[in-house]
Amino acid sequence: MERKRIAIIGVGLIGGSLAIQLHEKKISSRLIGVESNKKHAQKALELELVDEIMSLDDAINNSDVIVLAIPVDKMVALLPEVLNKIDQQIIIDLGSAKAQLITALKDHPKRKRYVATHPMWGTEYSGPQAAVKGAFENKAVIICNADESDADALEWTKAMYRKIGMHLLEMDAADHDLHAAYVSHISHITSFALANTVLEKEKEDQAIFELASAGFESTVRLAKSNPAMWAPIFLQNRENVLDVLNEHIAQLLRFKESIEKKDEKNLQKLIEEANKIKKIIK
Repeated sequence: MERKRIAIIGVGLIGGSLAIQLHEKKISSRLIGVESNKKHAQKALELELVDEIMSLDDAINNSDVIVLAIPVDKMVALLPEVLNKIDQQIIIDLGSAKAQLITALKDHPKRKRYVATHPMWGTEYSGPQAAVKGAFENKAVIICNADESDADALEWTKAMYRKIGMHLLEMDAADHDLHAAYVSHISHITSFALANTVLEKEKEDQAIFELASAGFESTVRLAKSNPAMWAPIFLQNRENVLDVLNEHIAQLLRFKESIEKKDEKNLQKLIEEANKIKKIIK
């Protein structure tokens, strides 16, 4: 595929990890970073995630492809502005919620230069120093409302994701947000809530540190995730998040009722039902 000058707006965990792949797979001829956080900008240069840092306008004028890797609330405000300023550049976003963003751009005259994507990868860490080599390999990327993008923009985006080792799924934005609430967003809420529960009940930090099992660590790992990223995702996908959260609360209450009633048979039944996940996730 043709190498392009690529600007990444937001060179943190996701943007920085993508930058590593774009460079290693020789997809980019030049990588330009745009960063509002000066410390992040300096770190991105120190780590050689990007070749240079530019202002937004300069980055747009000096790039062929523009990738937005910023929190979804900022995306809704910034993406229309970026579209206003482009000529024929390809615009790609990496956000975790899609329906509100795509609706906001529905009537934009340059809408077809934009490809809505969500690479299904992340960690609990943030900032350019958290960028990971080979992050996206063998992971899924969802492309939303593909038929609303120009063919050349869509094909280049697909080729880029394939070259960094991802497998592609196409989905309507509303369906994406529903499924993301089930398999991603609720996991983070559960982890945040569990961490708050333990911090509220267990007042001895040392006890948490010394007694925490591998199971606790893996369950609560996501509680270390960046609030500036996740609070806007929950609010943008509010309806779906509330739906799955209500179901999760109902499931917790089933466990609570069985324990209150000392109903070992029903407890085993609930756990057996949960064990079925083994058929899907190895």
